[in-house]
Amino acid sequence: MAFDYATYLRNEKMPTQWCSGCGLGNLMKAIIRAMHENNIAKDDCAVVSGIGCSGRMSSYLDCNTLHTPHGRTLPFATGLKLVQPDKHVFVVSGDGDALAIGGNHFMHTCRRNIDLTLIVANNFTYGLTGGQFSPATPIGSWAPTSPYGSIEQTFDTCTLADTCGATYVARSTVANLHHMTEMLRLGMAHKGMAVIEVITNCHVNYGRKNKHPQAAEMISWIRGNGVDEEMVEVLPMEALEGKFTVGILKQIDQPEYTALWSECVARLSGNGAGD
Repeated sequence: MAFDYATYLRNEKMPTQWCSGCGLGNLMKAIIRAMHENNIAKDDCAVVSGIGCSGRMSSYLDCNTLHTPHGRTLPFATGLKLVQPDKHVFVVSGDGDALAIGGNHFMHTCRRNIDLTLIVANNFTYGLTGGQFSPATPIGSWAPTSPYGSIEQTFDTCTLADTCGATYVARSTVANLHHMTEMLRLGMAHKGMAVIEVITNCHVNYGRKNKHPQAAEMISWIRGNGVDEEMVEVLPMEALEGKFTVGILKQIDQPEYTALWSECVARLSGNGAGD
């Protein structure tokens, strides 16, 4: 369906400050397309972002927006959703923002199953601050904080989200705009905590030090390492080594937090305990 991206953007902020070839531009397009396909009006949604390259998303999207301290996107979004439960609340966070300083909030927001859409833009690094390794940096990768190669085990964002209680979990990549849009669209429509990890490129602060110096080459590498979830069961284990699964990894229905909260308030108010 044809539409004008510009109607969803703060055009006075254009062009973006993202590096040329950064996948976050594709992610922003997918967010806009998913909103449009779900008929979500700009005034009926809020976009919450934190610190990092992905944090600029709230500056560029012409919606109700909130730019929060590092790692605190989810507490702010939770408060916003509780006050305005009829609004769509989308959170855009980087792998460091969501999984490191924001890791505790990540776990407990998933556990509550609050009706938020969390988009984790995973570029394997702290891209804005010089390329330090993050909880998602692959083992062996060079970074200023791991000059001899990272030796730390990585978090699997989707496995963590599933384990902690998110009721919609999916993964996509900036290499496939249609697939990414569909994963976001379904996540936005889901009633409950939706976590969508989007594998994206930081060819400047990660790629050029780890054999992926060009945007197109790194996006090609991302495309080549994504395996559709339907193929995981039929491929041999050795064929899956170093790959990541894309698609819907979990989708279940469970009681949603704001609905339970409203029921609790109504019950207590009826008993006179809410005075």
